[in-house]
Amino acid sequence: MNSIASVILEVADVEAADRFYTAFGVADLVELRASDAPTSGFRGFSLSLTVSQPANADAFLDAAIAAGATVLKPAAKSFWGYGGVVQAPDGTVWKVASSAKKNTAPAAREFDDFVLLLGVADMVATKRFYTERGLTVAKSFGRKYAEFATDSGAVKLALYGRRALAKDVGLPDDGTGSHHLVLTGPAAPTSDPDGFAWETASLTSAP
Repeated sequence: MNSIASVILEVADVEAADRFYTAFGVADLVELRASDAPTSGFRGFSLSLTVSQPANADAFLDAAIAAGATVLKPAAKSFWGYGGVVQAPDGTVWKVASSAKKNTAPAAREFDDFVLLLGVADMVATKRFYTERGLTVAKSFGRKYAEFATDSGAVKLALYGRRALAKDVGLPDDGTGSHHLVLTGPAAPTSDPDGFAWETASLTSAP
């Protein structure tokens, strides 16, 4: 396991979710799978789009809201840049953000990075789990945050404390049941210390 081949979101209604993600403009980034596994509250992860300017963030966020997303954090300037957070009708949390605070080009639904951020209980244990399976740490801030190296265009995997991630996206940190997230990669099926499931890519990903 040295990369994420695909991100699978488990949803109650695949057709409805497909319509939402098509309207949002990210349908090619995720796969969808039907599931009625019980879940409640914060699911322990977020998906993020890093964009080049505020106008691009607004383009994605406005499309998501128009398609039925719930606003968790309205788009706004911050110390770090500009961005907002929405929750898809299926429950998945999406953050769209830019380090820039000013626009330099017409708005476009284009992004630079697609990031999967996992909320973890024990940063040391989870980081060790992934490094032992071939991932290379690109950035690390003690027990607070870790980011793994990825090829250009690939899904970027990062780790954050569960409570800190929940606060960042505007949700209470409680939550039980299924994550409704499955990752695929080149290694054998497994689960990480926080219960996020990995499957072999060839079993679920398109050839």
